[in-house]
Amino acid sequence: TPPIPVLAAPLWPRPPSPRSVSRLLSLPAAPMNTMVSHLLVAEPEKLYAMPDPALPDGPPKAASTLCDLADREIVVIIGWAKNIPGFPALSLADQMSVLQSVWLEVLLLGVAWRSLPCEDEIVFAEDFALDEEAARTAGLLELSGVVLQLVRKYRALRLEREEYVLLKALALANSDSVHIEDMAAVQRLRDVLHEALLEYEASRRPEEPRRAGRLLLTLPLLRQTATRVLHHFYSLKLEGKVPMHKLFLEMLEAMMD
Repeated sequence: TPPIPVLAAPLWPRPPSPRSVSRLLSLPAAPMNTMVSHLLVAEPEKLYAMPDPALPDGPPKAASTLCDLADREIVVIIGWAKNIPGFPALSLADQMSVLQSVWLEVLLLGVAWRSLPCEDEIVFAEDFALDEEAARTAGLLELSGVVLQLVRKYRALRLEREEYVLLKALALANSDSVHIEDMAAVQRLRDVLHEALLEYEASRRPEEPRRAGRLLLTLPLLRQTATRVLHHFYSLKLEGKVPMHKLFLEMLEAMMD
């Protein structure tokens, strides 16, 4: 798999070098006492969508805003992944294969988490949230409806922040990419994270012995949601009406592979 090039995005003061992804992935992770505390510290800063105020509200503006936001989210996800204990131990090729296959699941889990406090509203970013009417105006009603199902699932479970960061790391390790060379190493990472979730639930909610299982059962819905969102973005790509950064395009195409 060729290295993923990282293009400049509005959030960045200057273009990263062509080897930014490799550098981000290869940096060692800082040690922490426990998996949960480590994952909490690894959580990235908030991103802002920064919609173009010069564009009128409507489908083109919404699509352009989401594509630009997703491009910057990918860069953040790459930086976050290298702080997941065990992930930097994978070969660089396998790290890339994993990220190329599950980045959208990780991104959508973040969207779902941000949306939990809001009733029937999808919070794509702190400055870009859509309720049903806004989603209809933006031409994103179907997309928002799909993501809203995921949000309602996690809201019904009363997902806690510690569970969220564990699930996000598990979503990363849940890759089934055919391009992974050492699947046993990925499975070991998955097992470590699974054990961390079991231990957390046993100490936090001993009265709910099946809670960890219920949380893990949300991962198939997360993948289904990502597949539907992927096809939405890929349709935009085929139409060719919305500008997309090269990194975002390559990650879309990697998922369609």
